[in-house]
Amino acid sequence: MKFGRKTAFAALVAASALALAGCGGGGVIEEGGDGGTGGGGGDGEMYIAMVSKGFQHQFWQAVKKGAEEKAEELGVRITFEGPAAETEISQQLDMLTAAIDKSPDAIAYAALDPEACVAPLERAKSQDIPVVYFDAPCNGDVGLSLVATDSKKAGALAAEHMAELIGGEGEIAIVGHSQINSTGVERRDGFKEKIEADFPDIKIVDIQYGDGDHLKSADIAKAMIAAHPNLKGIYGTNEGSAIGVVNAVNELGLEKGELTIVGFDSGAAQINAIKDGTMAGAITQDPINIGKQVVQAAYDAANGDEVEEFYDTGSYWYDKNNIEDPEIAAVLYE
Repeated sequence: MKFGRKTAFAALVAASALALAGCGGGGVIEEGGDGGTGGGGGDGEMYIAMVSKGFQHQFWQAVKKGAEEKAEELGVRITFEGPAAETEISQQLDMLTAAIDKSPDAIAYAALDPEACVAPLERAKSQDIPVVYFDAPCNGDVGLSLVATDSKKAGALAAEHMAELIGGEGEIAIVGHSQINSTGVERRDGFKEKIEADFPDIKIVDIQYGDGDHLKSADIAKAMIAAHPNLKGIYGTNEGSAIGVVNAVNELGLEKGELTIVGFDSGAAQINAIKDGTMAGAITQDPINIGKQVVQAAYDAANGDEVEEFYDTGSYWYDKNNIEDPEIAAVLYE
């Protein structure tokens, strides 16, 4: 299935569920039920297994919060887990396999590697377990729905603000978080394509990838600044990437605003960097709504109800001028 347009269709009918046992090395949060010892469907309670990309960024904690709120509202039990870092693809696949083994009523999955998850999710399909995606899909045709930010649209929004901030001309660079994961690819491509199409006097001189790691991203940013003395701006495609750029600027002792930094996601460090003038602004998502909507989609799919192929949960620019606005404050996560 290809995601990107809204199309209603019938969901699969779910199998009876058992509880999900916790996997080591990441994080597991259970809502309701008996701590994972009882069956998901044995007492008539629906059970949804959620496997996230990770736990290290505040974004995922906000997704979890939204998922917990919706689960309580619907009266269903969820588990929410993910690897310690978003580079740990094998660990995430182990968690997915364990979830499938417990035959939940539905699975909600955020793919780190869109190819590696194909085989295990085909097994889920063979067991009549409906699958919905959040943040990033798996390849293949198993998933019934994707709940996510339109990442290309969000990347283009970041490009528009970068162009405005640097006066429509000059050299810029990108510190990405992934060449594999769809969010990394689409946030990069949306930004790059918007610059190339609408801002011919801006040149993207370098694109490198730091896996969303603060230290690695900082080292990349420092190398970019050294290699391109006329560099006017850097775009970081996720929380870790953007904070890596901020740290690089601080470590090099650059004046605030000397390099225009545009980020992605929220979190306390980015909010503080924007307030103190180190970062110009960033794109925020609505992770609480992502969590709520994917639990709703999983619930609907498990009940055999129609779900939308794609739910765009929105993206928003924030900077020091609007960071206190109620509508923006509501989608920032610290």
